[in-house]
Amino acid sequence: MLDEGTGVARLNLKAIEERVAPLGGRESYDRELIFELLLAYGKPQGNVTRLRNGSLNIAADPGSEVAQKNVVYFKETTEDPLAVIDELKTSPAVVRYSTRFVIVTDYDELLAVDTKTGENLMIPIRDIDQHFTFFLPWAGMEKAQYVSEAHADVKAAERMGKLFDELLAANPGVMDGVQGRHALNVFFTRLLFCFFAEDTGIFTETQFTNAVGSHTQPDGSDVHDFLTDLFTALDTEDPADKPKHLAAFPYVNGRLFTMSVGLTVPRFTKAARDRLIELGTLNWSEINPDIFGSMFQAIVAPGTRSDLGQHYTSVPNILKTIEPLFLDGIRDQLDAGFDSVKKLEALLERISEIKVFDPACGSGNFLVIAYKELRKVEHAILERLAELSPKHQVLFAESKINIENFYGIEIDDFAVEVAILSLWIAKHQMNSEFKEKFNVSIPLIPLREAGQIQAGNATRVDWNAVCPNDGSEIYLISNPPYKGAKAQTTDMKADFPFVFGRRPFDKNLDYIALWFVKGADFIQGTRAELAFVTTNSVSQGEHVGLMFPMIFAKGIEIGYAYTSFKWENNAKRNAGVTVAVINLRSARPGQKFIYTDDLQIAVSNINGYLADGADVVIERRKVPLGAARPDMVFGSMPRDSGGLILSPSERSQMIDNDPESAQFIKRYIGSSEAINDGERYCLWITDLSASAAREIPDIAARLSFVASERSESKAGSTAAYAAQPHRFVQISYKPTDSIIVPSVSSARRAYIPFGYVGPDTVISNAAFAVYDAEPWLFGVLTSAMHMTWVRSVGGQLKTDYRYSNTIVYNNFPVPPLSEATKEELTVAALRVLDVREYHCERTLAELYDPELMPDDLRQAHADVDVLVDSIYSKRGYETDEQRLSDLFAMYEAMIAEEAAKAPVKKTRGARK
Repeated sequence: MLDEGTGVARLNLKAIEERVAPLGGRESYDRELIFELLLAYGKPQGNVTRLRNGSLNIAADPGSEVAQKNVVYFKETTEDPLAVIDELKTSPAVVRYSTRFVIVTDYDELLAVDTKTGENLMIPIRDIDQHFTFFLPWAGMEKAQYVSEAHADVKAAERMGKLFDELLAANPGVMDGVQGRHALNVFFTRLLFCFFAEDTGIFTETQFTNAVGSHTQPDGSDVHDFLTDLFTALDTEDPADKPKHLAAFPYVNGRLFTMSVGLTVPRFTKAARDRLIELGTLNWSEINPDIFGSMFQAIVAPGTRSDLGQHYTSVPNILKTIEPLFLDGIRDQLDAGFDSVKKLEALLERISEIKVFDPACGSGNFLVIAYKELRKVEHAILERLAELSPKHQVLFAESKINIENFYGIEIDDFAVEVAILSLWIAKHQMNSEFKEKFNVSIPLIPLREAGQIQAGNATRVDWNAVCPNDGSEIYLISNPPYKGAKAQTTDMKADFPFVFGRRPFDKNLDYIALWFVKGADFIQGTRAELAFVTTNSVSQGEHVGLMFPMIFAKGIEIGYAYTSFKWENNAKRNAGVTVAVINLRSARPGQKFIYTDDLQIAVSNINGYLADGADVVIERRKVPLGAARPDMVFGSMPRDSGGLILSPSERSQMIDNDPESAQFIKRYIGSSEAINDGERYCLWITDLSASAAREIPDIAARLSFVASERSESKAGSTAAYAAQPHRFVQISYKPTDSIIVPSVSSARRAYIPFGYVGPDTVISNAAFAVYDAEPWLFGVLTSAMHMTWVRSVGGQLKTDYRYSNTIVYNNFPVPPLSEATKEELTVAALRVLDVREYHCERTLAELYDPELMPDDLRQAHADVDVLVDSIYSKRGYETDEQRLSDLFAMYEAMIAEEAAKAPVKKTRGARK
């Protein structure tokens, strides 16, 4: 089966390993290898054939190169493969065609670069089979890990943390005040710059570390004085004004090293000095400013070091915001104008004026990646212009991508400093790439640009005062703070009026809604667009109705969205958050795109549920929509202080004392008992049998306890039932077959483990119940179709599915079903129940664990899925997004039909 749009065959890891295995260990290789590789990863035969015969090959030199847009740039060479790939991986052609993998080989060695993750592969070509996982993205399997040098960053951060601890011990009280914390934070940003500078040519090699080691005492007593003098020297432009032993250090600028009031250097001990010199022995040249800032921030923020690097946004996730937002369009423009000097010049001018704004920038991850990607495009343009036009062979000595066009707001002042530093480091790294490509140096220092990063609470700051929306090309990208309504602090709650002003808002809004609302205000009626990484909860359940209508009312639409995916990074502890990416822009004609499971799906509209459908909001509904089916109700609630509930041993004891009591006892289950096979019982006594039940001493004692407890309740509705202690306060039980629906269930499961119970089981108020339930309905509810609806409109409680009868069940559109269809569903549903019974020694929690689910149960559910899918579409479904699109279309049609049939209410005074 092929994924729509990508043409990638869906193969599992084992299948790919088996297909690549024959390619390893050969005596000789030739050009055919690249075609065999593509086939092994599931690329279509016809596609590869056209690439082989040249009709699909877009390489500059088809004789020795094979290139396919978005896929590969393969080059044969008789020269040093390392030198060739270094030049090729940043060539205009690779940037132009968004090439995922660049491969160079002399048929002895094979070198490859993943241009998206930056990973490198250098192997003997005969070992290709041993490294088959490197090219897994060809098969639609992205790598969770991104940067190969991330461990070095973590190592450096951990050592920085040890120095931080030493300095805290040597400077007691430094963290007690705001000024002291700020001074220590700035001190560490200066150290980071010095370490980076001495390993990257800004300073001479090891200049900083050698100076500390040569000019300070081993006991660390004079390190404070030395670093104070050094920082002053770095802030001094004329070498004659510097101490002789520091005259060789260059002038940086007055922003980073100004020794203003309060920005003192901490006192050092021997251990602290040793840590400082140890840090200098690391190689900082490959530091990643896009991720190190967040890890560095965790070091100096008390109480967060255990989460070292956990909550930064990884590069692949950042690319999910900036690629569809503007980078893909820029690359397309590069492709379209590749042979036109005029068009390339226009593109260069365009990207030089783009503004990027992160209103929750943290340590600057998003801004850094956006800057580096625009610089890569700039380099590709310049390289191509030099090929096309003699006048462009003389290059300017400064990049037109100015970090002054990168704006940010961050509430933590230290993070602001790190963000600025990260942009400087990124600039130097891109300047180094510029020198490698064009042999022209663009010096970093003295630092002139500092970016437009401001400290402040973004919910209270005027965004236009930070980044004026003057009608230019502005892109807002961010990963704002989440925090559900119940997790928000008092200060967070106080931020809402600053955003909404006099506009009404719901107290159940997620905190990130403030960024979406302010973002919508900022971009309304302009060219500006935004793309935020957000928890997927904002596009699920009731939150959709709380936030999106006010945004859509501004004439704003969702241009693209990445549906739910795991937020992963290279940190020691990966954050297990499920997120989405949502783009907002002023409404305009044209296609929109939903990205899911490595597919790009073109749609006509994206609603607040991130589905292809009209902008509907699913509201609470009293009766089921569509095909006739019984109501779903809350289970029965005792309000008995435990008096009517029996443990297994209490049940046995009661029956042993008086066998007549058995007639008043029923099985009693809620969500937990149903899923984990828990055993509880309850006294179920009707009004007619109450007198007989009181004749049994054990039951009479329990009813007396219930009457006493209810009479003392402060809740009037409970106290009113003190005179009827034999009965539950809220009764929904019926003596029929019923479906038990857990109100909360783990989102790890592909299916909510609905239960099907007989007439002698009472379902508690800890679950929903469907009485008079026939097996066909159980089949519909336990299907992939229904689960897609649950995930979209039901929302989640932490990482669990949250089910609702009025939101999920009553709004789930079920078309009219023939008796024959109901019979087919009944057979399929009973098969699921039979397989469960076959595995009766296991709980539903075990049976529905994705890693433990038996194959026969998985197949039984797959059969139900196919059958239920056929009710909604004859073409079948490849993705849940397609299911959801049809469900919303059917929902909209049913609601419209229902409204059309509703009687028109006459208003007083209306004409007849």
